[in-house]
Amino acid sequence: MGVAVGSMVTLLFRRGPSGRRPAAAAMRVAGTGAAVAGRYGARGARWARQHAERGAEWMGERGQELADRVPDMEDVVDEVRDYLSYAREAINDTVSDELKDLRKAIRRQRKRIGI
Repeated sequence: MGVAVGSMVTLLFRRGPSGRRPAAAAMRVAGTGAAVAGRYGARGARWARQHAERGAEWMGERGQELADRVPDMEDVVDEVRDYLSYAREAINDTVSDELKDLRKAIRRQRKRIGI
């Protein structure tokens, strides 16, 4: 980067053998390059706009279908609440059954020992 800047500064201030500044030719070439880049940039922008419009139309047509497939938040909350209540009931039933079995085992052991 420094080499490019240094050489450009040299071209700007130095005079050639004919007394003209060599930077003038470089500036003309740079101006031509900028004009060509501007034309192609505008052409690319038009192309991108057309394709963006088609993409937006497609999304507009199918976006509602996709949004309709997503359930409401209240439905999701209700479903999760139901799952949790079923899980809680299953855990409570399992724990109560295990507790009953443990009490029976303790009674059997007490009878065996004679307490």
